[in-house]
Amino acid sequence: MRKGEKKMLQELKVPLSQMVICLSSALDLISPAVVYHHKRVAYIAFRLAQQLGLSSKEQTDLLMAGAVHDIGALSLKDRLNTLVFEKDNLFLHALQGNLLLQDFAPLAHLAPLILYHHLPWEMDGGKGWKEEPVPLGTHILHLADRVDVLINSQKEILGQAEGIMNKVQENSGRKFAPRLVEAFRALGEKEYFWLDLASFTLDKILINNLSEVSIVLDWQGITSLARLFSHIIDFRSHFTAAHSSGVSASAESLAELAGLSVDDCLRMRIAGYLHDLGKLAIPEEILEKPAALTPEERNVIKGHTFYTYRILENIQGLETINSWASFHHERLDGKGYPFHRQGDNLDLGARIMAVADVFTAITEDRPYRPGMVQKQAVEILQSMAKDGALDQRIVNILEKNYPLVNAARIEAQKIAQEKYQDFDKIKERENTAY
Repeated sequence: MRKGEKKMLQELKVPLSQMVICLSSALDLISPAVVYHHKRVAYIAFRLAQQLGLSSKEQTDLLMAGAVHDIGALSLKDRLNTLVFEKDNLFLHALQGNLLLQDFAPLAHLAPLILYHHLPWEMDGGKGWKEEPVPLGTHILHLADRVDVLINSQKEILGQAEGIMNKVQENSGRKFAPRLVEAFRALGEKEYFWLDLASFTLDKILINNLSEVSIVLDWQGITSLARLFSHIIDFRSHFTAAHSSGVSASAESLAELAGLSVDDCLRMRIAGYLHDLGKLAIPEEILEKPAALTPEERNVIKGHTFYTYRILENIQGLETINSWASFHHERLDGKGYPFHRQGDNLDLGARIMAVADVFTAITEDRPYRPGMVQKQAVEILQSMAKDGALDQRIVNILEKNYPLVNAARIEAQKIAQEKYQDFDKIKERENTAY
């Protein structure tokens, strides 16, 4: 721990509930087809838990688990597969979600709920699966997930209620526990339940019902959660599997060399993890395209920093981190995107992040070229500084301290790559895991 860090860790307190809803919003960026899916599942699971008379803690745990239940579905194909009611073999993303959540202590206890949330009741029957206990909450989450899949958001909601309840009833004892089907039928008779699901105020409803979650995240907790975010962002492609980790380490190293305070260096680390949050809205075929992007594809890419900004702006206490994360494609000459900030409207943190992002991108392997060596990388960075894109002073600091900054990047990306390899191992075991 660096000098002064103990005091610094006591200065930021962000409610875990806000960050869970933020993460839920980010997960639903991947396609218009899944917008609000996580939040509706969270609401249904929460109301079912209430209907069953579960404890307040069990209710809020199910709400939070529902809000992130598909955290392991990293590709658009995976997410769309989860929206098919009768789809089989959806265990892979549940395994991956379980692995991701285990790394974040405040949500690690939800990992078992995520792990089995596509396990049909007939494969468990309340007796466990593969000699492992399966929590009741898992079956609640499964039912909630399948109910939402049956909802057609393009049609009036109350007119669908009876058909959805009948479909669930048909699968009692097969997909769903009979006890839970009865509870859902009783809940589904109440109009408010369906109207809440179709309401534009669903975010507020969820936040209000998470008010009893007293956990607040300090700097260490925010850093840990931001690292989790970075894995979700980057693990969609093996070409970007360690990008945010590299940007985070590079930005923090540059911040230290530029003389920023201890707490600002930590802000830089967190901002690096979050800077590409909006890329969850970018299709994989664009992220992995082994050729130059078309004008239309470049326009799609330009949206990612906007989405990063809009998601993070809802979190009180992260304002500085948000600006440093979201402005990394702005330019000093005002020709960047999406806000066209320039000069004095780009503070030092945003300028450092811009250099760290370019540096990491050009030194790591991409679909269309291998990573650049030092001479090539410095030439690119200096050229961009002369062209008004990057801050000349930060580029000079990087050039002068290149081995140090590059070593930090390499080490951070090595650790992230090792984590990504765990996901590949899960894919290899998919056919024998259950």
